[in-house]
Amino acid sequence: MSSLPLSPADGGGRYPGFRTLDQSPHWDAATTEVVLARVEHPPGIRFFAAREQALAQALFDLLLAQTGEPRVPVLELVDARLADGETDGWHYDGMDPDPQAWRATLAALDDEARAGSGSGFVEADADAQRAILQRVQAGGQDDWHGYPASHVWSLWTRYACTAFYSHPWAWDEIGFPGPAYPRGYKNLGVDRPEPFEVPDAHPAEDPVSRGARS
Repeated sequence: MSSLPLSPADGGGRYPGFRTLDQSPHWDAATTEVVLARVEHPPGIRFFAAREQALAQALFDLLLAQTGEPRVPVLELVDARLADGETDGWHYDGMDPDPQAWRATLAALDDEARAGSGSGFVEADADAQRAILQRVQAGGQDDWHGYPASHVWSLWTRYACTAFYSHPWAWDEIGFPGPAYPRGYKNLGVDRPEPFEVPDAHPAEDPVSRGARS
């Protein structure tokens, strides 16, 4: 394990000292192989063309606030899903299937940035990039380059969040110890952590806890 890249949350965050991969000796062999591959061998790019790859990386970095290395390889994980046809199994009526919709909406990001500032989305400054995303997020059913803005926002965030939270580095940030099989859990219920779990260092920031106390 010591040869694996460090998680962005190593040594800090809400669960200091916690590292999901430390639990891998308790997983079955197939699970360990799948999870470790996400850290050691992220898939290569097969779906996105070069410009689409740059656009998608900029988009994911903004959506997930990944501003430096090491990054959860969201781009690579999304690309692998699209290359393999592993979609959510549905798409909005009137919206293209996800692979085509991804290509179209990434191109639209470039078009929108050039219309506003004369430069592409990747080359635009962070404020201009955020302004475009905020318009999509707030657009609701308004048309955005041929699609309802809310459907575009759903497409981007569904894929981004699914990829991000499939990775053990993201699990470190939320204190998730990984698959329970075959070890299982013995302390079922709220506020009954397992011996290997780490308490939240900032419980007052948890919106669920705040709601329970109010």
